[in-house]
Amino acid sequence: MTLRTTFRARLAFAMLAAGATFATVVPASATAQPAPSAECKAALDARAQNPNYPRDSVPRYIKTPTGYLLVLRMGDNVFEQIEAFAICEKVPSASLSAIGFANVTFGFWDAGKKQFNPRTFRNVEMASIVGSLAWKEGKPSIHAHGVAGDSSFDTYGGHILSMEVGTGSLEVTVTAYPQQLERGIDPKIGANVLGLRDSH
Repeated sequence: MTLRTTFRARLAFAMLAAGATFATVVPASATAQPAPSAECKAALDARAQNPNYPRDSVPRYIKTPTGYLLVLRMGDNVFEQIEAFAICEKVPSASLSAIGFANVTFGFWDAGKKQFNPRTFRNVEMASIVGSLAWKEGKPSIHAHGVAGDSSFDTYGGHILSMEVGTGSLEVTVTAYPQQLERGIDPKIGANVLGLRDSH
């Protein structure tokens, strides 16, 4: 028996004699986790829905000090995944920012017709995406704008109507807020507007 082993044995005996107790440390990954709800399963079970994810179980998002970080893979419908995540985590409201590759449909608002004129761009790199997450009629509501660049370094941008992750991935930073914010149609302009409530 080495001197170090003898010292450890004596220390353990002394602590037991003094009434000390020892707790078994279980890694967080080994503790039992509650089964995800049906809403959460869509946000969590990436591999089952999208074969472009690695073989090992990979979550679509993690919690951060200011909110969450989502990493979506090729083929993911961006808005659908963010909405499923918002339902799962019960996010009251948030600001969104993102970068990555995508197939994106922009819309330019026609105030006279009160509708968007759409245009789709494929295999582009989203240089910047900014937006907000709120709620409308009990469902998540996303308002996002972006700038996309192609292989010729031409850029396009505007209101994002829909988006699918292209080659590679799309990283979405979610800055969460404690206030529940609602979005609704402004009758004067006929478009969705984010409503702010005074908390005082």
